[in-house]
Amino acid sequence: MTKTAVITGGAGGLGQALSAAFCNQGWHTVLIDLPGPHLQALADRECVSTFGCDLTNSEECANTCAQIIEDRPSIDMVIYNAGVSQISGFADSDMQAHRDLFDINYFASVDCAKHFLPALRVSQGTHLAISSVAGFAPLFHRTAYAASKHALEGFFKSLRAEELQFGVRVAIAAPSFVATNIGRSDEDAKGFVRPGSATDGIDYMTPDDAAQAILRGLDKQRNFIPVGRVATLSNLLNRLAPGLFFRQMMRRIGAHTGK
Repeated sequence: MTKTAVITGGAGGLGQALSAAFCNQGWHTVLIDLPGPHLQALADRECVSTFGCDLTNSEECANTCAQIIEDRPSIDMVIYNAGVSQISGFADSDMQAHRDLFDINYFASVDCAKHFLPALRVSQGTHLAISSVAGFAPLFHRTAYAASKHALEGFFKSLRAEELQFGVRVAIAAPSFVATNIGRSDEDAKGFVRPGSATDGIDYMTPDDAAQAILRGLDKQRNFIPVGRVATLSNLLNRLAPGLFFRQMMRRIGAHTGK
């Protein structure tokens, strides 16, 4: 029986790269993203199904997850990849936008996890949360984004303990800077930008390289997968010498912005 991986944010650069990587291994992928041309362009691909959905709408989310479970013989992995970033100082940030970012980056993932929980227990499958370096360390001018990713990691680390008895695996991947939308200035009214569009990052990875690193980590049964050289070094440095990490982060990213 063909295994199924559900990928939220599936029309984005990393979502598409993960879809291609799983398809190459014989999986079927189900891509969930906002309706539009980017998602529609993927609808005719072999081994791919697409579902247009605003995951911050609880009713839409519930209906979409139920339809996917009905359509597929099993749900073997759910990849919580949907998200946005916001690059601004906290003093200049709007609190409603802060809450809205949590709706996208945190609550939408938790909502999906709740709906897919029984199906993953049946298949003894995997929850895979896509976090960030900002999920375990401070990151300049990304207070709301870092907070949402810290929350995401806290939730899925705790869920791992609860789902262990059901044979369900919970993994977290933390990419550094993935070059999916570099230089795109399509900031919305809330100040949200597409992941991978920041110009202040360092040592960017391609989406395909990031996807392959994530699959290697899964194959090695790792619960936490730093993705890329920056993420690996940041994870080590932040744990062993957080003060040094902070100074290096300010030197490399804070200075880059001129702040």
